[in-house]
This record gives sequence, structure tokens and C-alpha cells, in this order.
Amino acid sequence: MKRFEGKVVLVTGAASGIGLAVAEQFAFEGATVVAADINLEGLHEVFSHHLKEGLKIDIQHQDVTDLPLWKSVMEDIVQRHGQLDVLFNNAGSAEFLLIEETSIEQWRAVNALNLDGVFFGMQAAIGVMKEKGGVIINNSSIAGIIGEPRLAAYCATKGGVRIMTKAAAIDCARQGLPIRINSIHPGYTDTNLVSTALKALGDLEDEFVESTIQAIPMGRLATPAEIAGPVLFLASDSASYMTGAELVVDGGYTAG
Repeated sequence: MKRFEGKVVLVTGAASGIGLAVAEQFAFEGATVVAADINLEGLHEVFSHHLKEGLKIDIQHQDVTDLPLWKSVMEDIVQRHGQLDVLFNNAGSAEFLLIEETSIEQWRAVNALNLDGVFFGMQAAIGVMKEKGGVIINNSSIAGIIGEPRLAAYCATKGGVRIMTKAAAIDCARQGLPIRINSIHPGYTDTNLVSTALKALGDLEDEFVESTIQAIPMGRLATPAEIAGPVLFLASDSASYMTGAELVVDGGYTAG
């Protein structure tokens, strides 16, 4: 029997990068995966061949900043599948900007997506998981633990995700709810989000990339699959005594 056979998993931001890799690995391991993203066309494009192969993947349009939409998404999951066992709160964004260059509109947009979206997701998932139990994994970042240049807004939101995860985990545990909540903290990962953000640096991109690679003891960026594996570990019974924990996956970047 596969590790997640019979489990229902919701992955937000599943059309690319870490979200895509996580959704694929859950599906390969037997889960029914609800792959959600604001980019509906992108979802159909990346998962079409998996659907033809018979993997259990449902495509779901979702804007994680839309609170009423969270309710309808959860109602649909329960109606179609009867339960939700795992939520991977992954959808997010980043821009490389000095704090004095960050507009109020950019600040609010990154907070809405990276922080509000995770808050809404946890609220919605806990409501569904109270009776049967479940696992929530929130995608934070090494930028939620240490400061990073040109990422003040991103650091603020990911730090918020880190500590909010701990508070929510304690709330559930103290109430006796069978829900575990942990955060994953990837380092620099080879995704479209990172490459798009880097391109915005213009002439500074090469210098920034070179200095970042030099600062990673393993000497390279992570692949999305290397982040997905630890996410599945946190969702598995192997992590049954872990809640309120943070799992760093960064090639040694924060160890120095």
C-alpha cells in the first residue's frame, strides 16, 4: 500500500515550482490531490499527462486571498471526497526590493498572499479536520528565520507564517484536536518564482546569484523535488509527534 493511499490532500499554488512537485509526489504515493492555483490554465497544462496516466488529481481554481472562496473550496472537497487529510499552504510571492523602494501596494499584496492566505487556509482546514484529524504544513522560508537583502516584505510575511504556525499548533494540541501543524523553510530553490524575482534585479542579478550560491555550503540551489520530500515527511505518520515545528531545507545556508 502506498504511503498516502486513501488520503485527500489540498495543495495551493500547485501550478508550478514547489507546489507542483509536492502535488505530484502526493499523487505518486496514492493520495487524491486537489491541485489549486489562481492560474487555472497552468494547472491543466502541467497536470494533463498525469490525469491521462490515471493519477487522482482534481484541478481547482483558487485565489487564497479570497476568504469566501476558501469556504466554497472546502465544501466542494468534503462533498466530492468526504474529508480533507492534508493541507499544504504553499501559494506565495516575492519581489527583490529595498524597503524604501517597496510601495504600500506591494507591501499589502505580499501580505495578502503570503500571510492572509495561510491564515485563511488554516482556519478553513481546522474546521474540516476537527473530527477526523489532519495535518497542515505551511510553506515559510529561511527568510522567516533570518533577514535577507531586498526582501523586507517577504521576510515579514514568512516570519509571520513561522510564528503563526506555532501558535495554531499549540491551540489545536491544547484543545485535544487531532491536528498537527508545522512549517517548512526552504532555502533558495530553482523555481519560476525565484527566477522571475531575480530578473527584476536587472544588472544586479548575476552578482546576487553568484554571492547567494557562494553562501550555500552545498554550492547550488535546491530542486523543487528536494523540498517536496520533507513536506511529505511532515504529512506522514513518521512525523506523528511533530507539531509546531519548523523544518529547514536549505543546503546548509542558515547553519553558518
